Amino acid sequence: MKTLLHPGHTGRVALGGRARTASVAAPIRAPIPVPRARTVAYFKPGGQIQHLWSVEREPQHTYVDPAEFINEAAIHKALDSTMEKAKDVELIRDILAKAKERAFVHEQPPMGHGEEAHTKSEFVQGLTLDECATLLNVDSNNAELMHEIFDTALAIKNRIYGNRVVLFAPLYIANHCVNSCTYCAFRAANKNMDRSVLTDEDLRQEVAALQLQGHRRLLVLTGESPKYSFDQFLHAVDVIANVHTEPCGSIRRINVEIPPLSVSDMRRLKETDKVGTFVLFQESYHRGTFKKMHPTGPKSDFDYRVLTQDRAMRAGLDDVGIGALFGLYDYRYEVCAMLKHAEHLEKEYNAGPHTISVPRMRPADGSELSLAPPYPVNDADFKKLVAVIRIAVPYTGMILSTRETPEMRSHLLRCGMSQISAGSRTDVGSYHKDHTAETDSNLGKLAGQFSLMDHRPMDKIVDWLLQEGYVPSWCTACYRQGRTGEDFMNICKAGNIHDFCHPNSLLTLQEYLNDYADTDLKRKGEEVIAREMGTEASEPLSEVARKRLERKMKQVLKGEHDVYI
Repeated sequence: MKTLLHPGHTGRVALGGRARTASVAAPIRAPIPVPRARTVAYFKPGGQIQHLWSVEREPQHTYVDPAEFINEAAIHKALDSTMEKAKDVELIRDILAKAKERAFVHEQPPMGHGEEAHTKSEFVQGLTLDECATLLNVDSNNAELMHEIFDTALAIKNRIYGNRVVLFAPLYIANHCVNSCTYCAFRAANKNMDRSVLTDEDLRQEVAALQLQGHRRLLVLTGESPKYSFDQFLHAVDVIANVHTEPCGSIRRINVEIPPLSVSDMRRLKETDKVGTFVLFQESYHRGTFKKMHPTGPKSDFDYRVLTQDRAMRAGLDDVGIGALFGLYDYRYEVCAMLKHAEHLEKEYNAGPHTISVPRMRPADGSELSLAPPYPVNDADFKKLVAVIRIAVPYTGMILSTRETPEMRSHLLRCGMSQISAGSRTDVGSYHKDHTAETDSNLGKLAGQFSLMDHRPMDKIVDWLLQEGYVPSWCTACYRQGRTGEDFMNICKAGNIHDFCHPNSLLTLQEYLNDYADTDLKRKGEEVIAREMGTEASEPLSEVARKRLERKMKQVLKGEHDVYI
């Protein structure tokens, strides 16, 4: 589906930042809202850096100057001026109470101004910049205050996402790269890295191996190099979408994390009608650090990179993800900058980010810097920043990778995480290789993009989540049913979102148990499903929703697939 937008067009209504997913099949979309009656852009990035992986064929686009919405001086001022405030216990409690009230939205006013407001955004900002800075300045060793921050983050997460945790896996297609990221094993200067590109048959085997684990959602990645073009990537998306394995394996959502695209190529990506979220990390929002960490290559262009999500919005690809790599610069600054980036997207396009990722730097092959990050983030600070992000952007999905240990992942789920990867591998072609117990135990030593800390396969992750009291979810219903934008917010305000999301998570869990679980795991999973459908449910359903779920569950138990509400 092609959507033509003129410069300054607001794009389409937000798909939002909740725990809903997209289908590879053609989704039902909300109508395009009328654009705002104002010029939103005037900055035109330029310079000597060439972007050849994706050439812009719509040079008329101009944008808000990134220096305005990522105002380094304002962020540093907020951090400096709130140091003493962060010691005021009552002030912290007041900030948390107000943030919780904003998150438990009952009446969200339309975004825009007067008659220009045509839709309601799913993005809700729980903290101002000063409030965010204040919470980030709280002493991470202050057990009392940190407990209250964690409790607030978890309460917000449970109110919106319940006890559901969405599962996905990354899939690396190629590791050729022309960039010079000092922390990454894929960088051009790493001559020890064996470079490779998956053939179509390799790709089919990779996807089949992931489907046989039970995966329905993939994050597809590649490096930036003329040795693997954007046209080849588009072809790979089509290949992935058409892989099906027995008993009923299929990928229902393809998210992508690829080099920045032009507006014209964003349109081409959207026209596949197979892609859910476009994810791109800024890595660092601090210009000096960004330049130091990316000295050469197209990735060294700070402005072009930070405007990638704007270009996606202009092309109608309004489901975007952002992130920063923690360890490159002061974590407090990076969190505040991400908040301002999210605020900018909502302000200009009525669509905040669908997801925010929080990777922490890990050792990478041949990178001395990755062994000693310039701004290491300890576990206490990392848990705090995750909780603050959840409080700051309550309706935005938060993604946690296998860079963290099982123990830390358990802690972070209680700080507000809503999506995690399972059975991840970061080396090209690794899913369909023959793995012995010895090689599996040494996955962290493989030549992937970075080392991993949690090597558990899907079934072990599912077992762990069930024991921790969570409901593993592979749901893709809201996106496909058009429950987006204003419709989604109306459901949230009425407190009825769990009547959709929770039943659908249980249906996908039962499908997984039918197809992939052993006897013991199936027993554990069905005990959780029975509990969640009964009087002791963590999220009690309305009578109508319960009866509807019972009808749908009978279909799944009879062997039907892809059943949802």
